Amino acid sequence: MERITLGRTGLEVSQMGLGAGGPSQIGKKTGKSKTESANIVVKAFEAGVNFIDTAEEYGTEPLVGMALKELPRDQIVISTKKSSRNRKADEVAKSCEESLQRLGTNYIDVYSLHGVFPWDYERCREELYPELLKLKEAGKIRYIGVTEMFNSDKTHEMFDQALDDDLWDVGMIGFNILNQTASRSALKKAIANNVGIQVMFAVRKALSDPDFLVEQIKAQIDAGTIDASDLDDLDHPLDFLVHKSGAVSVPDAAYRFCRFEPGTHVILSGTGNPDHLLENIGSFDRPALPHADVDRLKHIFRNVVDITGQ
Repeated sequence: MERITLGRTGLEVSQMGLGAGGPSQIGKKTGKSKTESANIVVKAFEAGVNFIDTAEEYGTEPLVGMALKELPRDQIVISTKKSSRNRKADEVAKSCEESLQRLGTNYIDVYSLHGVFPWDYERCREELYPELLKLKEAGKIRYIGVTEMFNSDKTHEMFDQALDDDLWDVGMIGFNILNQTASRSALKKAIANNVGIQVMFAVRKALSDPDFLVEQIKAQIDAGTIDASDLDDLDHPLDFLVHKSGAVSVPDAAYRFCRFEPGTHVILSGTGNPDHLLENIGSFDRPALPHADVDRLKHIFRNVVDITGQ
């Protein structure tokens, strides 16, 4: 799998990252055993994925830790996150130590404040960021990140603030075919500041469930943010992407759309199913979508600002 430099960190990372959160939590939420979930991480690594994203809130750090026992630690980039909500400065170091123990490692490559709301950003910067800096200076973490609460911050208000401060090495943002707002500001600023970008929500329910996609599209048409005349078939609104020189499926198009957007580095993909894992990895071995398809997607969703695909 192709590698890319994660912004100012200098880390060489696979463009697909295995996400240990989301609806599946690498199988934890879908009834898989701990061994089966850990094996997803191992299989991803064997297929070329060297970036794993987890968080204390997901409850999957121990599963990633199980997998790390079977893998060369120096060849894997581990990203994990501490919840920012109602957290105090004196809790940061303790939380990091607990994550280190669950992961079975003595350092974390990217340690982020998790799900920061716009109204809470200033407090996080003033109270929690200095504690993260201490952990970096102590060698517990290598790079400091921040992640947005995309479901309630659909236009990246928090991340725009964070980029203005230029304190953060890595950011995680929501971006997909349906909501392209990040490309209008946040990603441009991230490029200027050389900030590494993890993309979440590349594929969520709307881009994997055709019926839900139609519901979402119709709601946007009713709201006046999508012009129905831009679509060939309202019941199959994105099927124009699937053709001989294009995508093999809508989810495939969704991953490739995000992967080749300037400013993105790691596109997160989560699953607890080995076959689904390999299917997703296949999307990252394919080239960019045809320019005409990308241009059409950007035109169709040019006015959409209040959707995540969730």
